[in-house]
Amino acid sequence: MFIIPFLNPKQILPFILCDKLGESISKTKYKPPEGSNVSIKSALEILLPRNDNVSDTSKTLICEIRNFSLLCAALASSQVSTSEHLLWIPNSLAIASISAFQELAKGFCSTCNAESLRNVSGLGLDLSLLSDEQKLVVELMPQVMPLLKDKVNESSVDKSDDADEITAASARAPVAYAIVASYQLRWFVTQVEYPSLGKLCALVIPCCLTALDHWSPEVKGQGMISFIHLAKNVNAAEFGLYEDVILDACCQNVASTDEIWDNVVEMSVLLVTCLQRNNPRSSWYEKLLNEMLSHLERQPRNRERRISWLKHIDPLFNSVGLVLLAHFRRIFPLFFKWMHADDDETVLLVLDRITLVIKLTWIRNSPHFERLVDELISLYKEAALKIEREAIRTRVLQILILLHQCKGPQFEGVWNKHKDDPNLTALSSSFNENCSTLVQV
Repeated sequence: MFIIPFLNPKQILPFILCDKLGESISKTKYKPPEGSNVSIKSALEILLPRNDNVSDTSKTLICEIRNFSLLCAALASSQVSTSEHLLWIPNSLAIASISAFQELAKGFCSTCNAESLRNVSGLGLDLSLLSDEQKLVVELMPQVMPLLKDKVNESSVDKSDDADEITAASARAPVAYAIVASYQLRWFVTQVEYPSLGKLCALVIPCCLTALDHWSPEVKGQGMISFIHLAKNVNAAEFGLYEDVILDACCQNVASTDEIWDNVVEMSVLLVTCLQRNNPRSSWYEKLLNEMLSHLERQPRNRERRISWLKHIDPLFNSVGLVLLAHFRRIFPLFFKWMHADDDETVLLVLDRITLVIKLTWIRNSPHFERLVDELISLYKEAALKIEREAIRTRVLQILILLHQCKGPQFEGVWNKHKDDPNLTALSSSFNENCSTLVQV
């Protein structure tokens, strides 16, 4: 419920800017994507406020403010969108929409006294330290989130359908509307940060979960980005009863398509470490890690997937610590494959992850120890043909020194097989020099 009982619309709605925005939209060329039977441009134009339609009633004003804000959210989202349904929006129009929303927020806040901006909408939120735009976004959340949730849900798969589920869902409502709604969702969620966002979880999370449950990768992707923002700006306790539902959704979405796998990995790692931080033996860590490893094992040569995983997995590794030992039999075979990948980025990333794993587990009595030393030495020689050879060789040397520190006699036994190799003269010299320095220290 809006906190404004009665206001003159001209005090809040920036009609001059609205008219300019509407004129810019009407002049923008628009051609629906091939195969689409809907006009997103027309759907957005309906959201524009009209001078002759706005009466001096609170209910009408609330509706106009909400609709105009949704319009601005859609247009502004084009700056980060790759969706064919928003590509028609020029950057100038996106910038104009942001300015219009700022003016709307300024007009909104100027009509509210300081006291009325506290404890807004019964959420227990003090908005006094927020910007005008954030205050308006928070005030709109109770109205906007249910609308966006319903719009996304219109084209969701109905599990009771016996025919092709996606076709049946598309027949009920064009997926284009759900895609635009998911971008609006992301925009609203990412406007609010810590600590205010935690108070809005009960409104935001159901909508984000609905997006995650959608069959369209585009809709899923925006839901994931929204959850990533939540994980970075909300305390674990504020997720409340949604904890298991969210983590189950993460596991269910690991099998997502290539285009959003980077999002699902980052989202899942951030959420599980946020929600299970003090419980390294949580079954959710095991479920999620096993899901990811199974997926990577099926596609070990997929460069984009392995790079995404290697980039985002550190927080999970740090959280489970020694429990990683239980996953060595699946992790190290992948590491051994990726160490010899054609691209240097993969090689450098996997070497950094190996370093972290060794520091966290001290590698204990792993049967992979001897092969790890052999593979590192082989990689050192291979690096002669790589662009990043110096960076790779530096990391290999650091890992060998670390292994020597934690597995002295066992390491010596493996190292002795290679120390007389003429291709390893530089490595042996550097290794012995560094080891001598460590002993002196």
